[in-house]
Amino acid sequence: MGAVRQSELISIKTAFARVAVDAGVGNLRELNFAVRGQTLVPLHTAPWLDEPADTLPKDLLPVERHLAGDFFCAPFGASDVEPAPAHGWTANSRWDLVEQTDASLTLKLRKTVLGSNIHKVLRPATDAPLLYQTHLIKGGAGSLTVAHHPMVRVGSRGCFSCSPKRAVLAAEEAFETGRNRLELSARTNDLTCVAGTNGLPVDLTHLPIGDAHEDFVTLVEDAENTVGWSAVLRDTEDDIVFILKDPRVLPVTMLWHSNGGRDYAPWNGRHRGVLGIEDGCAAGASGHAAALVPNAVSAEGVSTALALGPDRVHRIAHVIGAVQRPSAWSRVSEITLSGAVLTITGDAGDPITLPFDPDFFREIA
Repeated sequence: MGAVRQSELISIKTAFARVAVDAGVGNLRELNFAVRGQTLVPLHTAPWLDEPADTLPKDLLPVERHLAGDFFCAPFGASDVEPAPAHGWTANSRWDLVEQTDASLTLKLRKTVLGSNIHKVLRPATDAPLLYQTHLIKGGAGSLTVAHHPMVRVGSRGCFSCSPKRAVLAAEEAFETGRNRLELSARTNDLTCVAGTNGLPVDLTHLPIGDAHEDFVTLVEDAENTVGWSAVLRDTEDDIVFILKDPRVLPVTMLWHSNGGRDYAPWNGRHRGVLGIEDGCAAGASGHAAALVPNAVSAEGVSTALALGPDRVHRIAHVIGAVQRPSAWSRVSEITLSGAVLTITGDAGDPITLPFDPDFFREIA
């Protein structure tokens, strides 16, 4: 039996969370929240993660070999400007531990990306089931696409909701030929009515949106939003997983619906019930080079790449959280931030409030 590379886990634990990052590839390998005596596990781990290497394709990229949790993509998708694996060295190579405290982990990518240095800071909240993530991109030259890549596992059915969007853009090319549920290049501003390949509209708020399919869709943030959010109310898990972003920095949310649409190894039809909620600054799934010229996403009036510079620092702020589902809720209606309070409102009953770091989504001039 072939050896499996041992995960190089670096972990931190608070009263509300356990977090572990695999320093070999930089992904968020474990994220568990302790909420009222229960353990909530919001993110997905690929079923082949612990399988012997000689049972897997030899050309499998590290990001796929160790597919789990969340990882930072720089660039997002195809690395067709500077040579690197898909989703960049940030998702495929080593991060060095810079500092570990009782409350945070700081790591630095060993490689550079377009000449920039990238730092990762993971800080689980000590007073709520939240993980604050920050990536700092320092220096460099050119323009860079970026995105987070958290994957939420939905065991049976779920309801997706999000902050208002100005456009919903289906992928221009199928991830898997004949396995897309959404009509290619479809555009709408209604999540509940996206053109489907069978001539009928698809409702993206009800999960899953199909069986034996792979689909990708880009949601462009409404210009009025001060905070971008996504939420998945999961029936089997009886919880709510939610994600927050700064829409000024990450103006799109890209949804990867993966539900048994890949029959070849290592997927083998078993990668099911997964929703990637990929907040970024990118041109959807088109790749790095496509984001540097006019494209379907930039046509909606948002940036699709970050401009680097020798004295420039980009701060990418991102939050993952989870709470138990109130019994009367069937969907999340709104998530708001006001000072040091995060409020989650559902379609019935009282809202949920959590303490929140009011300075987290600050800008760097």
